[in-house]
Amino acid sequence: MPLLTVENLSKRFYVDQLQREIAVFDRLSFTLEPGQFILVSGANGIGKSTLLRCLYRTYRPSAGRAIYESRRGSIDLVRAADVDIALLRREEIGFVTQFLRPRPRVSALELVAEPLLAGGTALRDAEPRAKAMLESFGLKPALWGAYPTMFSGGEQQRVNVARALIAPRRLLLLDEPTASLDSSARASLIARLRELKSDGVALVGVFHYPDEIRHLVDGEIHFESGALPPELEAQNVDQ
Repeated sequence: MPLLTVENLSKRFYVDQLQREIAVFDRLSFTLEPGQFILVSGANGIGKSTLLRCLYRTYRPSAGRAIYESRRGSIDLVRAADVDIALLRREEIGFVTQFLRPRPRVSALELVAEPLLAGGTALRDAEPRAKAMLESFGLKPALWGAYPTMFSGGEQQRVNVARALIAPRRLLLLDEPTASLDSSARASLIARLRELKSDGVALVGVFHYPDEIRHLVDGEIHFESGALPPELEAQNVDQ
């Protein structure tokens, strides 16, 4: 049984400057099995990130269904109540983005350990795992106790990816997670994704360097240019 079945999924935005709705994608259908990796490709600003955000329900899709087989039973991510979506995010569905929004006076180590603590892991067990994750992505130990608000973009990205991948998930949505990483950190991330895939985690991702993860990809959704007017594509409305 597929973990995720997407049927006729559509997303439209109303654009004030054009005084009309714009279809970002229309009647998109696909299935995703446990341990399968689907790459989402296409030009910048064409709607790749919008698809991921619709599946995560940051955006509510305009039409269609996205049936996710949770541990508690089937649930339509399009129509599910916000409280159910929040539970899935906490327990089963993860979202990895290129942007970290660190909170003031919260250390990198605390940020990475938080998902484990929220899931019931004791502090004495969560901290060593958080340290190991930060180390695997090349963040210097001297920075573990520092506040990421003062970090460079690449350092913040390391913290962001470590936080996103530390807790077990059944479905991971990856939105340009390698964009600010150097080659060493990208290699660590790809190795971690390979492990997760082998463990049965399903993955849907947009990647800045798609050739680096091509060997992990089982299928591809390619968005054709022209779905948005040129002036909106240039503004990257799906950022």
